[in-house]
Parts: sequence; C-alpha cells; structure tokens
Amino acid sequence: MKRRDFGQHCGLARALELVGERWALLIVRDLTVRPKRYTDLLNGLPGIPTNVLSTRLKELEQAGLVERRIAPAPRRGVLYALTSAGHELEPAVLALGRWGATQLDEPRPGDIVTPESVTMSLRGVFDPDAAAGLTASWEIRSTGLVLHAVVTDGRLEAGVGPTPDKPDLVITFEPNEHDLPSYRALVQAARCGLVELDGPRALLDTFLRVFAPPQPALPEETPDMPIPQSPGAR
Repeated sequence: MKRRDFGQHCGLARALELVGERWALLIVRDLTVRPKRYTDLLNGLPGIPTNVLSTRLKELEQAGLVERRIAPAPRRGVLYALTSAGHELEPAVLALGRWGATQLDEPRPGDIVTPESVTMSLRGVFDPDAAAGLTASWEIRSTGLVLHAVVTDGRLEAGVGPTPDKPDLVITFEPNEHDLPSYRALVQAARCGLVELDGPRALLDTFLRVFAPPQPALPEETPDMPIPQSPGAR
C-alpha cells in the first residue's frame, strides 16, 4: 500500500509517514481509550468514509500500531486494539490535544463531542504535580456520558464507564443540548455550581484543581506604531 514518503531521515518525518494521514490520529485516539469494533469506530467518527476507515486501519496494522483481536465472550467478532508500539503514541496524542485545546474557539455548527474525546481531555489536562500523593475517585455523568477518573497515590486511570468501585464523588452535569458537552463546558458548569454532587463538595474543588483545562490562547496585540512624520514636520 503506497504511503506518503517525505524523503527525510528524521523522526518527525517518519512519524508523519505512519500516522500523518487524515483521520489516523483520531483512530489512534479512540483506540487509546479502549479496543473497538469497526462499527464502533465508524459511529464514533462521524464523517469518515467507510473506505477511508478501512484504509487507515490497514495502514496502521501494517505499521505495527494496530492489531486485530477476538472479542471475549459473550461478545463476538473482531476488535481493533493498539499494539505496545501504538500505545507509545499516547503522550504525543495528549500533547497535541493540550496544544489544540488552546486554539479552540466556540464549537462550530456540526461539531460533536464523544466519550473518547472527553476521556482523552481528562488524561491530557491531568496535573501530576497537583495530584502528588492524592488518592480519590470521581464518576462523571451527563447525557449519554459516563466516565471515571481514579487517582491512586498520584497516578491516574481514566476511561469510559463507571468507576470499578464506588466513587468518592459523582458529578452529574445536565446540559441543555442533547449533544455531549465539551470538557471545557463541563468544567465551566462545575465552577458555576451547575452540577449535582453525590459526595464531599471538597472533592469537586480537588477535581477542578487537578484537571484544569488549558486556557485558550489570546491573540497578540499589535503594539502601537509611531506615526511617521514628514521631513518638514515639527
């Protein structure tokens, strides 16, 4: 299968040859959260043509980043999952996501939010310094969304679905729209008190401190330039 070749002996160029095609990193993002069936990937990436998804999966398999697995009982069929080399992409994906979040404006018409994208936002904004020595668990609920964030002695495990054990705090958001709210919208609602809590209020403050999203980049102001004067001006 023909792949883009930049003709440079450079790590970044090689990375782009492997995962720089359109949709490839979003497929990696979703598989970083959990293995998925082909139809799950298709449903979670509205707008991707079926032939493009098939092509990207084949390319990622050939690159040794994705593999096929048999779904365990009682599920049947094939799951796509990241290999160990594929999982090594997570820090790069999180770093790109953090940077991209600073470039986001208001949602555009048709923009969607998925459980996987919110999960990766949780992982990306997690501040290990602020969480040093912390052990606590949160379950985040909203329309069509249940996520968990479990911090054990400063180490994070975040994913789709309820917490493995009873969470220390359940945070329930009730957005006005039917679509999933963005992570930034969820945090803003929490800061404004527009959430329901089941557990200690102090753990909401801890959550907002440990999972604070990056601030959008502000446009640089152009300094006022002196108005040039004609040679005869006084």
